[in-house]
Amino acid sequence: MSSSSSSPLSGKVAVVTGAASGIGKSIALTLAQAGASIGIADLNLEGSQAAATEIEKAGGKAIGVAMDVTQEEAVDKGIDEIAAKFGGIDILVSNAGIQIVSPIVDFKFADWKKMLAIHLDGAFLTTRAALRHMYKDKQRGGTVIYTGSVHSHVASKLKAPYVTAKHGLLGLCRTLAKEGAEHGVRSHVVCPGFVRTPLVDKQIPEQAKTLGISEDEVIKKVMLGETVDGEFTTLDDVSQMVLFLSTYPTAALTGQSFTVSHGWFMH
Repeated sequence: MSSSSSSPLSGKVAVVTGAASGIGKSIALTLAQAGASIGIADLNLEGSQAAATEIEKAGGKAIGVAMDVTQEEAVDKGIDEIAAKFGGIDILVSNAGIQIVSPIVDFKFADWKKMLAIHLDGAFLTTRAALRHMYKDKQRGGTVIYTGSVHSHVASKLKAPYVTAKHGLLGLCRTLAKEGAEHGVRSHVVCPGFVRTPLVDKQIPEQAKTLGISEDEVIKKVMLGETVDGEFTTLDDVSQMVLFLSTYPTAALTGQSFTVSHGWFMH
């Protein structure tokens, strides 16, 4: 794992939420390989620390912190702890998320609120905490990247709060692009297609049961039917896009969303 002065993110500090596993962990490892010091924030402290240890054993710098992104005090404390250890915050990847599937007519209000709290409250709270550090020095600035989804642009059955939240991230990103510009802060939404993570694996039997089709049909028709190649989006597909945006040198792309989906939804 390189951290030399020639590394594209050498000297930068990145916070990735939901980074104990899945997409978040892949992003954290990729940014660490590019030279960034990484704050791994996750509800699972043991997982956060394990991921941080993995980065450090490879020669990088990382710290794992426990963070419930829906809790204001926990977010502020965790972000401040990472900034204190590494000397600031340059990149925030707001990635923490869950999935609950159900028809609207049966959706429990508690589950609706839980989904929006994790995806939207979490994005807002982590953004606000990171901006307090990014705004301290305009020469430093920063980049905020939200993990959206193709569902930031389209809808699917059974996912009302998820689709609502992922659409909402576009609004937060665009507002931040306007507010952050004078402080040298840029914002983006990365919108993956289906990535074969435990979160997606869990959905396959759930959707098969609810839709009355086979698990194979869920994969081929529901998840991959609109792709150009019938392939899942990979962890590396997403991580490389985050790396690209983290290293992009100007505000030319700020406020934009980037769909990483093997051709599902083109815009």
